[in-house]
Amino acid sequence: MNNTSAKYLFFRNGSTYGAFQSKDPILAVEKGSEMEGGSDEHGISVHHPTSYLETMMHLFKGNVGSGMFALGDAFKHAGLLLAPPLTMFLGVICVHAQHILVRIIICSQIKCNEEVTRRVNDPSASTGFAGTVELCFATGPLSLRKYSVFMRQLVNIFLCITQLGFCCVYFVFIAKNMKQVLDVYGIEMSVHEHMAVILIPIMLSTWIRNLKYLVPVSSMANFLVTAGYIATMYIMCHDLPPIRERRYIADWHELPLFFGTVIYSFEGITLVLPLKNEMKKPSNFNKPLGVLNVGMVIVGAMFVAIGFISYLKYGDAVAGSVTLNLESKEVLPQCIQVAISLSILLTYALQFYVPIAIIWPKIVNRFGPFKWPVLAETVFRSAMCLLTFILAEAVPQLGLFISLVGAVSSTALALIFPPIIEMVVCWQNASLGFCTISKDIVIVLIGLLGFVTGTYESLNSIIRAFST
Repeated sequence: MNNTSAKYLFFRNGSTYGAFQSKDPILAVEKGSEMEGGSDEHGISVHHPTSYLETMMHLFKGNVGSGMFALGDAFKHAGLLLAPPLTMFLGVICVHAQHILVRIIICSQIKCNEEVTRRVNDPSASTGFAGTVELCFATGPLSLRKYSVFMRQLVNIFLCITQLGFCCVYFVFIAKNMKQVLDVYGIEMSVHEHMAVILIPIMLSTWIRNLKYLVPVSSMANFLVTAGYIATMYIMCHDLPPIRERRYIADWHELPLFFGTVIYSFEGITLVLPLKNEMKKPSNFNKPLGVLNVGMVIVGAMFVAIGFISYLKYGDAVAGSVTLNLESKEVLPQCIQVAISLSILLTYALQFYVPIAIIWPKIVNRFGPFKWPVLAETVFRSAMCLLTFILAEAVPQLGLFISLVGAVSSTALALIFPPIIEMVVCWQNASLGFCTISKDIVIVLIGLLGFVTGTYESLNSIIRAFST
């Protein structure tokens, strides 16, 4: 998400608005709750527990987004034979990491409920991803407790990088798709000029400070992206070429690009805690046939299907978003591109809300209070939006941008932090068996390998793209 995902109110990447806050605006965003009445300056209030099916839909919406349409480009970098099992393998690791996070927070809250109560004055309060990491280190081995605040800040940094990276991808995604559509009607502009045009509505949307005004657009965005997926698959499944015309296994040096794009699409780990805590029966979330396993199997099948069909259909010509390969002179492909672009535009502000909710309170604490607080926050939001626009203008290579974001930040959140906190907690409980530590070390090494090689290859490919 990555899937993109600007996943659209229920997106893959949330955090904590300061550790251990029980009424966290980001948690409210992650949970996709209905905003009824206001309880804080952002208008966030109590939400209602969700059923199994509702939580399944939230999980689905949280993992299906713009990153999904880049999986054809990912499969190009692995090959038709190698890409499907590798995608499923990475999906299993990501889901296992999500199970680790759920299990660790349960153990930590049981073990240190008194500490949680002291910090939040609410024993039933839940923390987000960053708060969970801090909690594990704060109650872990004595030698590691001094790093608890640093680890929370590090997770928040990666969350901000991920979210702002998504926002940069959205600029490129919308601009490239709209350029194809408008070129057909004689409105010819460069990708950069399209980005400048869409900057206006996107920046205006970021000025909305109250989440309850952003919530209604998420339902429309979810419908548009789901309809776009179905229509895209329908178009691509016609006149498929023989499998023998495609590479079965790609060159090994291309695998890091595959890794970054797939992790970008799968990385939904910060969604699991809020969704679980929001359920009427939280135990149904991580059972063998619970929401997490069943939902991710469906999402994984969708990912493999669109990645396989996209690469089989278009081969090495597959674009960073397969929507760019559709015949733009026909009405249905144009509707698909407009619908998906509109869904991304509608949800930019929701993805953008996360880094603002992390960074702005720190700025207020450091430099505030401001004489005109609303104006000050609006100026800050505009500056951050302009930053994502400038970065998108600098790297208008959609596929490479997605791979870079996935390799740099999504990898750390999905594959590196969960096994680390499991080792910290198990070490403190003297229950760190050989199998557990071996498994966690392997996952961390896979994450580090993907982080280093994916970042290097993505940057190298971006440099080569500029040089040509």
